[in-house]
Amino acid sequence: MKILVIDVGGTHVKVHRPGHKEPVKIPSGPKMTAKKMVADVKKLSAGWTYSAVSIGYPGAVIHDRPVSEPYHLGGGWVGFDFRRAFGHRVKIVNDAAMQALGSYEGGRMLFLGLGTGLGSALIVDGVLESMELAHLPYRKGRTFEDYVGLAGLKRLGKKRWRHYVADVVKRLRMALQADYVVLGGGNARLLKTLPAKACLGDNSNAFLGGSRLWKKPSSFSRRRSGSRGKRSS
Repeated sequence: MKILVIDVGGTHVKVHRPGHKEPVKIPSGPKMTAKKMVADVKKLSAGWTYSAVSIGYPGAVIHDRPVSEPYHLGGGWVGFDFRRAFGHRVKIVNDAAMQALGSYEGGRMLFLGLGTGLGSALIVDGVLESMELAHLPYRKGRTFEDYVGLAGLKRLGKKRWRHYVADVVKRLRMALQADYVVLGGGNARLLKTLPAKACLGDNSNAFLGGSRLWKKPSSFSRRRSGSRGKRSS
């Protein structure tokens, strides 16, 4: 099965053509509505061969449907008929969940995306579950996202931010009994040392995750012999 994978972001929509390594980027932003995204992707992919579409969406998703509008894009996402618009079967998950699925190497894995906010997903024996951990209370009336998201980085500075990232990773790993944690998102690169049992992910894993959405969990639930990233012990 050839899958067209779309990773929707606030700056770019990245489109992965089946059989190619590098995605093609489309500028997004506040004027990028659901209808415009589909039109732009269909124009870009004219002549490409694919039989299904995977979409990583920057917001909450339930049963392949966005349930809230994205913060940094245009509107019209909730209730939009993506299957009809593309003319193919479509699966939609939260963008952090799609990257998590592509980062998975077996066992019980927690994914945390350190970006503008805090994305999160848990995979247990190949079964993916999107999480909404960002807005849970953490310290002094603030949430986890308030400390380890972009706002926390700007408020605290890099040194203190790194301290809280390590603490949040430890707390969430222990609470969810994860075997290991994968840290993704653009700000993960700012960490000097990795928290215990954590490794860095790669944004390109989102496209592998988009392909894996159409496979049975048993096909990728065993730990690979080679790690995707050096994991802190």
